[in-house]
Amino acid sequence: DPLPPPLPKKQLQRAESLPEPGSSHRCHGDPEPRAGSVLYSIPPALLRHGDEAPRRDRPSWAHKKPLTKSQSLGEPLAWSSPQKAPPSSLKELTFGTADGELGQLLESPAGVCGVVLGCQEAALARLSAHMQEELLGPEERQQLLEAELAGKRWAALGVLDPQPCCQSGDAWYFRVGFTFEHSQLQFAAKVPKPCCSSLGVQSSLGTHCSIQRLLGRFTDRLPRELVLPGIPAKQSRAPCREEPACPAPQPVLQVLLCAEVPQQTLADFVKSSHALHRTSPGHYERLGCLLLLQLCMGLEHLRGQNVAQGDLCPENLLLVQCPCPPRSQRGQKEPLGLSLPRLLISSFFKVQEKQRPCSSSQEQEWTQGLTAASPPAAAELNVGRLIYQILHVDISLENILGFRSKRLPEIPLLSIYSAGLKRLATLLLHRDPQRRVSIEQARGILQVLLWGPRQVLFARSRKSLALLRSWLEVKRALLLLRFAENWAEAGGSPGLEEWLCCQYFQGVTEHTLFQVTQVLYA
Repeated sequence: DPLPPPLPKKQLQRAESLPEPGSSHRCHGDPEPRAGSVLYSIPPALLRHGDEAPRRDRPSWAHKKPLTKSQSLGEPLAWSSPQKAPPSSLKELTFGTADGELGQLLESPAGVCGVVLGCQEAALARLSAHMQEELLGPEERQQLLEAELAGKRWAALGVLDPQPCCQSGDAWYFRVGFTFEHSQLQFAAKVPKPCCSSLGVQSSLGTHCSIQRLLGRFTDRLPRELVLPGIPAKQSRAPCREEPACPAPQPVLQVLLCAEVPQQTLADFVKSSHALHRTSPGHYERLGCLLLLQLCMGLEHLRGQNVAQGDLCPENLLLVQCPCPPRSQRGQKEPLGLSLPRLLISSFFKVQEKQRPCSSSQEQEWTQGLTAASPPAAAELNVGRLIYQILHVDISLENILGFRSKRLPEIPLLSIYSAGLKRLATLLLHRDPQRRVSIEQARGILQVLLWGPRQVLFARSRKSLALLRSWLEVKRALLLLRFAENWAEAGGSPGLEEWLCCQYFQGVTEHTLFQVTQVLYA
């Protein structure tokens, strides 16, 4: 049979695809958005007739809907292919990522700029986590050490020095050694002073860089070789068979094993830094800002757990030498006063408790003066007082509790940090609680004082969200470049100050900067 004639070919018209959403965030140098993008919204009729769409001014970021935290840091708003999951999240991108996956990411609405900014955010988060592990040690190792120390007493520890390495307002600290996994570890045995124990609270605080970490605890008689300054040894005159006089037995005390070995208190640091403040005011006041920043971060952590600092005075804030010195000081032998130590909060109490432990008569007077204030309010006032003490400016209890703005002691302007610290102290000690800044706001002000933006940024351009966002993007890129250059030159791991800086640029947004600079530069 003959074959049937072929069917006529049907003329199919190419379907017009929907306008591909354009990038709502574009860097200088990127190609102009295509016609039909979200920024231009060209009617389909113009596209069909091939007419050229009229150009519109690029909308300002200040009038856009506020972005979420992740979006404000440059993460893509949406993927171009909704039915397909992205081949690889920005957190997983590396230099070795296949070009095929990179190509799909570059076709997303975020474009090149969005991918780069997202990678920078992910890199800062990874670096921050790595630096924190370098400072604190792996969490798993600490848990294993806690299990190994369970049930151990003085007999299982090696006392490295009979004299305390540090004496705070509420405890004595002794350096002890312990063999763990074929290595000799050093940590501190904390012997609380009478009526100053906060063990029940300290056992459940979690891990934080500014909070003293507890590895174990036990109750035992104090070894005879240990000396408790300020407590005379009581000798008994009763006769003994072997010796003419037998010493009285050592007292049974509670002992806390702490991961960090303190070298001195903040009071010791301030007392020994008068000459440094006079000869290098910029360096010393920057150290003061970094110490106050660590304190505010620790207080924020405690407040989230309904816990407050028991005795917020320089005598109870511990300073610990960092395992990783700053790169600028690596290979150089400099005194402790020139390097940045870790600051640790070591005394705690539950907010519901009516009274907190007082380690000195001055602290008792201070507590009585704040009986009408809640624990959070007392924290703000205490930090404000600490600013004056760190700057070697005398301030009395009367100045703080009953001051007028004209009666506050004057802070001399010795460096670029002096005016900002004076402003922060005034805001923390404001008589009106409604106008007093919180600990969280104080932390933001200290970060701006340390790493910007400085007021000179707004000298030529009006302050806006767009300006602050551009500043953030450039600073993040420059920070990552500096990390890379420092690693190439010196090697090793970043130090405490680098970690604090990384924490700042990892989480801050242009909206936060706008609010903080409004308060600081008012």
